[in-house]
Order: sequence, then structure tokens, then C-alpha cells
Amino acid sequence: MPKRGKKFQEAKSKVDPLLRYTFEDAVKGAIESSFAKFDETVDIAVKLGVDPRHADQMVRGSIVLPNGIGKDVKVVVFAKGEKEKEAHDAGADFVGNDDLVEKIKGGWFGFDKAVATPDVMGLVGKIGKMLGPRGLMPNAKTGTVTFDVERAVKELKAGKIDYRVEKAGIVHAPMGKVSFGPEKVLENMAAFLESVVRSKPASSKGIYIRSVGISTTMGPGFKVDPLYVKDLLK
Repeated sequence: MPKRGKKFQEAKSKVDPLLRYTFEDAVKGAIESSFAKFDETVDIAVKLGVDPRHADQMVRGSIVLPNGIGKDVKVVVFAKGEKEKEAHDAGADFVGNDDLVEKIKGGWFGFDKAVATPDVMGLVGKIGKMLGPRGLMPNAKTGTVTFDVERAVKELKAGKIDYRVEKAGIVHAPMGKVSFGPEKVLENMAAFLESVVRSKPASSKGIYIRSVGISTTMGPGFKVDPLYVKDLLK
């Protein structure tokens, strides 16, 4: 295991490993512990009481964070005809169909999110094996396969994030930047957790939110008591 640097060790020394923090204290602590020269991202990791190996316990969803994620999201739109103009007008960074597919086949991935209209999904499917592993494949369940191109693009540009539970039952998501300050990060966190709670599968029994961890890109993690979720959502 690689040895951590002095700055990380110094930041970690300020974290009580036995304490379960409130969301307010954890976010404040994470932000104050950031030490990188760049504007670090504040991340949240939520351990859920589900078994993703069973289809009826899969947790996934999308949410437009009230304060965005602090990143200029590059959006590509696969469309044709009038929908190409709609995509351009909505602020999409790249718009096209066959030309984009060929460009991606050549190894280009200069975008963060992809949107496609249903009538070109047959074309997009040809590069599904390239987009899928990178989490870039348009999906109707997350609202990125739609004829409402304007709405999809504007939501992604505004900070819409997709989440999906991993094999270990954990959901990860970015909650904004250190420069946002605690208040805006907490607002994003409340919106995210409300969405996760709404996505609870009917087959999930017992405690749903088992644990919560908050950290910055380079900083140490702060463990939050799941009992405080209800307080955050008030």
C-alpha cells in the first residue's frame, strides 16, 4: 500500500476515527481538511442495505443538484434533423450522428455525458461497447434517451448526476467543490439523499442506509451517523 504524504497524515490526524459526525460537522471538517492546490471535489459514499446481485434490489436514479457540481460538463448529442438544431440551441457541445459515431470509433472521448434521440439509438448501439464501460451510454432510465433534447441538455449542464449502487452495495456521488462552502454542499447532499431514499426497493428489508462517508478528492474521510439523514432532509 502506498505511503500517504505528510499533508494527508496531518489532515487525517484531525479526524476522530471513533466518532460518527453530523453532516454539518463532516462537511465542514472535510472542506477544512482539503489541502490540494486545485479545487477539490466533495464526495459522498453511502452504504445501502441492498444486495445488487438481485434485480429487484438495484438502486439507481438521477438528480439535478440545486447548486450543480462545479464542473463544465461537456455534452454530446446524437440526433438528426430538427433535433440537431434543438441540441445546439440548448447548449450541447457536440451534435451529430454518423460523424460522431465514426469519431468515437477512432478513439475520441472529449465529452462527459451523452444524449440520444430514440430514432438514432440503432446507430449509437454500434459503439455501445465503447461507451458502456465508460458510463457514457445514453439510457432511457436516466433521461438521456429522449426526444426532449433541450431539457436533457440543460439538466446535464446544470449539474444532473446519475447514480447506481455498486456490487458492494455502495453509492458514490460528487456533491460539488470545496469552494462551494458547507451550505451549498449540504443543500446538494440533502437533494441527493432524498433521491436515494425515494429509490429504496420495496424488497429491501431492515436498515436501508447503513453508513455514510464524506471526503474530498485528496483528503481523509469523515464517517457520518446514518441517524442524521432524517435531520438533513427536514
